[in-house]
Amino acid sequence: MFAIIIILIVVLIVAAIFINAFQQHRAKLESERRAELAKQRAIIDETENVIMACNTMPISPRLTQILHIRVLNALKVMNDLSHSAEISQRIKDAEKRVQEPEDNAPPPSEFVLPESDKLIIQYIQAVKKLRILLRAEHSKGKVDTKTYIEEDKQLERLQLKVNVETLIRRGRSGMQSNMLGSARQYFEKAVTALENQTQQDDYIKTRIATLQEWLHEIQNNLKNVNAEDRARKKEEERDELDELFAPKKKW
Repeated sequence: MFAIIIILIVVLIVAAIFINAFQQHRAKLESERRAELAKQRAIIDETENVIMACNTMPISPRLTQILHIRVLNALKVMNDLSHSAEISQRIKDAEKRVQEPEDNAPPPSEFVLPESDKLIIQYIQAVKKLRILLRAEHSKGKVDTKTYIEEDKQLERLQLKVNVETLIRRGRSGMQSNMLGSARQYFEKAVTALENQTQQDDYIKTRIATLQEWLHEIQNNLKNVNAEDRARKKEEERDELDELFAPKKKW
């Protein structure tokens, strides 16, 4: 009888250990599931925000489709982890967007530099985020190497345009305000950024030529200003000498 009681106690202890381990395992799985759901939600929110920002950017339909596929894949993972009618409907909507042929997509908008510095910063951040997302999809094997290289090169060129056009706008503003030194610095930075590009396209060649013309104009203006300053100083010195050696008045 005593042996049976001992055996029952041992069985209960072992059962309690197994139950506790099982509950801990379930809690761990649930925690991992929640973390993965949160990760996929973050991917969807991040990608959709970038897609919204792309509405005013000259990016290719192919890149837009890559972003939509990223959203679709994240939704499918969420659906596997937590099936719901809402997620199922979002998957259907995402599949429609992905299946739309690129030919039917609206053409890329023309590049227009935002008006305010705040919007310019947001624009640059969106381009950088696009390059990060594209690199992430390529590293996961979702984007082939040829597509990645072509699209990343386009984004790099877009980033260059934003930087150069911002410097040009500030330089032109400096010229209008007669702040020629500051204007020259902005233009020289823009020329350096353009000349550092290995592939010189029409945009780069045209912009360098225009910037060189403005720099030449600034140089001539500075020479004229310096000549006027020297002439004014000589005139002031001559007036002082004339006054010094002028005949003294007799009182």
